[in-house]
Amino acid sequence: MRAKTTRRFLLESAAHLFDERGYAGTSISDISARSGRTSGAIYFHFASKENLALAIVEEHFATWPGLIGRYASAELASLEKLVALSFDVARAFRDDVVTRAGARLWAERGAIDVTLPRPFVGWLETVTGLLEEARREGQLARGVPPEVAAYGLVCAFFGLHTVSDALEGRRQIEEGLHDLWLLHLNSLQPEPDPEALLARVRVYCAREQGREGTPALRPVG
Repeated sequence: MRAKTTRRFLLESAAHLFDERGYAGTSISDISARSGRTSGAIYFHFASKENLALAIVEEHFATWPGLIGRYASAELASLEKLVALSFDVARAFRDDVVTRAGARLWAERGAIDVTLPRPFVGWLETVTGLLEEARREGQLARGVPPEVAAYGLVCAFFGLHTVSDALEGRRQIEEGLHDLWLLHLNSLQPEPDPEALLARVRVYCAREQGREGTPALRPVG
């Protein structure tokens, strides 16, 4: 248990530095100074800076299955599940340093001499599945191919994160995501009413906050 705690502490200490400085700008000595642990202790747990970067990226990817699983039995229509999930993911990118560091390390993968997990595939499958469910529920507009729409939504979502991170450190990510959904739901819903759907998602998240500590959506507008 103590070794596991130490490993997690080192991983989070490194994540802060990788998030702030990037892979090339962070050394094992920097991580040692931030964590208060010796370089030997870091090498004991991770063997190399490359392996430490890999561990952070793997932890980043490991976050998503549990988050997605929370919506398997949620009392929401499938489009609402997709929207609620997107806000959860947005908050993770904004608030969780390991998630942010994992994303930055993957973007800098060319400088890391190790094979990193392949991104986006799981998200494409998840979004496609939710859109297929929405079609079966009669909640997806006719003529919208779930797989094609999923690809566009994933591109838009992660593009939003890139721009939001560059311009304001993701501080306004929820507001930007709200506006993005207003745009896309007009094409996805058979009888478009994006504001009403977003309001239902906000009510659901507020209720879940009371049950499980899940953060509610911020009011927008």
